[in-house]
Amino acid sequence: MARLLVVDDEDEVRSALKRRLEREGYEVATAESAAAASQLMAGSAPSFDLVITDMSMEETDSGLAVLTDAIAHDVFTEVLVLTAYGNVANAVESMRRGAFDYLEKNVPGVDVYELLIMKVAQALERRRSAVSVIRRMELRSAKR
Repeated sequence: MARLLVVDDEDEVRSALKRRLEREGYEVATAESAAAASQLMAGSAPSFDLVITDMSMEETDSGLAVLTDAIAHDVFTEVLVLTAYGNVANAVESMRRGAFDYLEKNVPGVDVYELLIMKVAQALERRRSAVSVIRRMELRSAKR
């Protein structure tokens, strides 16, 4: 079962995402800030497979900080960045720092939850593939 971390400063959003993802069969932890997320990631073994973070949380928190921290804890952790206020600069910076994708929460005519579920599956598949390749390389090196 994949382990996910949802980081958002809005209780309602965090709870809704947790419920929806758990219905899909994922194990979901939540954090209300970048600091709380960092503590969870530091104390989590094994690491989270995927972190879903809001881009803008309160004045001092940033989804970019969560993204950087998640990858620092485990290079294979995938990160999806969500935002209610999308802009190209934030999207580019998120992707440059290693985010799997950048999604807007409020897109007219789009079921954001369905899109998110699809992106979660894609991100987890990318993670599985990357881990599998590294394991095969390690096995080949060990046989030499």
